[in-house]
Amino acid sequence: METAYVAVYETWADWEIGHLLVELRTGRFTGVPWTVVTVGESLEPVVTMGGMRIVPDVTIAEVAPDAGDLLVLAGSGFWDNGGGEAFAKLAGQFLDAGVPVAAICGATAGLARAGMLDDRDHTSAAKEYLQATGYQGSGRYVDARAVVGGDLITAGPDSPVQFARAVLRRLQLADEAKLEAYEGVFHRADPAAYATLVG
Repeated sequence: METAYVAVYETWADWEIGHLLVELRTGRFTGVPWTVVTVGESLEPVVTMGGMRIVPDVTIAEVAPDAGDLLVLAGSGFWDNGGGEAFAKLAGQFLDAGVPVAAICGATAGLARAGMLDDRDHTSAAKEYLQATGYQGSGRYVDARAVVGGDLITAGPDSPVQFARAVLRRLQLADEAKLEAYEGVFHRADPAAYATLVG
């Protein structure tokens, strides 16, 4: 069974990766359930922005790219306050190994600071948000809800559904018709899309 590693740290933004994690873990629309493993800097509990207490399954030191199929990084004030270096390093290891990394909102700033967006197409909350990190990748910034740049999938905080769709596309877990239906149901509230989604 494929494994998604999900980085957890104080105040990570529950809603940003919620859609993605549900689809990966259940496989309800893809037919391919994944194992979801939470990763912390230690095994001490963290509290999400929504107040959920999460106890990490493993520590960063226990994670190797060849043991997983995806690394997911949610936004958090943690990134904006200059944190996340250890998780950015882990993301670099995954990308170097050709294993996809999915980063949304503040996590994109952490990857920008680490130089990982300089040579890959990407998006975020806004171009100016990333430029404040001093990164050199503004020429590769794409003004879109979610962007797949090779093995890196990025999105801004207002696009959790598009983020999930982009990751599912990159992982080849659903065809375009089903992905369009997924966004139709969960973003546009289009009841006509449901039959395609479950079909």
